[in-house]
Amino acid sequence: MSSKTLPLLFINLGGEMLYILDQRLRAQNIPCDKAKKVMNDIITTMFNKKFLDELFKPQELYSKKALRTVFDRLAHASIMRLNQASMDKLYDLMTMAFKYQVLLCPRPKDILLVSFNHMDAIRDFVRDTPSILSQVDETYRQLIEMYTPLSGGEFQLIRQTLLIFFQDMHIRVSIFLKDKVQNSNGRFVLPTSGPVPFGTQIPGLIRMFSCSGDEVKRVQFRSAGNYSSALREGSFEMYGERVIKLGTNMYSVSRPVETHMSGASKNSAQHTKVSTAPNPLAKEELNLLARLMGGLEVRKPANPDSRFRVNLFATDEEEEEALISRPDELSYEVINIQATKDQQANAELARIMGEFTEQEEPSASPSSKGDDLLAMMDGLC
Repeated sequence: MSSKTLPLLFINLGGEMLYILDQRLRAQNIPCDKAKKVMNDIITTMFNKKFLDELFKPQELYSKKALRTVFDRLAHASIMRLNQASMDKLYDLMTMAFKYQVLLCPRPKDILLVSFNHMDAIRDFVRDTPSILSQVDETYRQLIEMYTPLSGGEFQLIRQTLLIFFQDMHIRVSIFLKDKVQNSNGRFVLPTSGPVPFGTQIPGLIRMFSCSGDEVKRVQFRSAGNYSSALREGSFEMYGERVIKLGTNMYSVSRPVETHMSGASKNSAQHTKVSTAPNPLAKEELNLLARLMGGLEVRKPANPDSRFRVNLFATDEEEEEALISRPDELSYEVINIQATKDQQANAELARIMGEFTEQEEPSASPSSKGDDLLAMMDGLC
């Protein structure tokens, strides 16, 4: 598992979230000033310096539920509100879109190019707001500084970490189904032909070497696909166009988008049900998540009446039906903790921590641990 995967996962999922919200704001004819404020507020929070400093620290990926909590908080960083069903659908679309892009990357390092595509689109959203634009540019600089020196092997590890994160997620998306890039069971259809990445040989040859490094044997085999060299005339351009499209906004042309859980995902208890067994790493994850979300300085709107609701479904009836039919094990409960050191907050925190661990470590008292965590979560609410 790579400890440098979280920034790429967050930025790319965040980019997809902004694509979707921009499309829905336009589809629901939200006034331009309100729509622009929503996008600006979310991007401001997303690229907050304190938040990004925590994000770019080497660390393991959070669980799906923990990461969903971060994006739930981020999506509500403005005057816009989503109910549970719409937030579920938003997160499903985000994750499946980025999963498909990761699968399509010809080389592991192309994940960085996908990230740059998302960053370019985000810059375009705030091109008229210099203060926010400077935040995005600073993140661009951090991405270049952290990831361009990495080797191909390190990017392969990042890609594997992302695929492990996405491996049990098989949600059918209408756009992918109509374009025939996704099967009815929610699994993607991947191409087995076309130009191979630059510097990569066409599959079909196995070479064996001796201990001294001399080639001693060659074995040829028939590959399942029809591959071509990236250096062949026209192939490099095809390869480049394929990579350039990854991470771009597929909602720029307004099309209805629906999500459905595949049968395999509905019936697989080991994939969807939350285990009730104590997780020895959960308390540590809670502390890491608290530090990360401590940077999400979400400001409450000065005028509560200015808030409005965005529906990711065609009608309110569809949204209500989705909320009722959503499996209980796929619902995400967001716990709001007041980050003040009062007795009620400490009691609530103690209850949550008790659910995560079987016993406290003897090195520190429960109250001191609770106080430390509350301090880190200051600014969350």
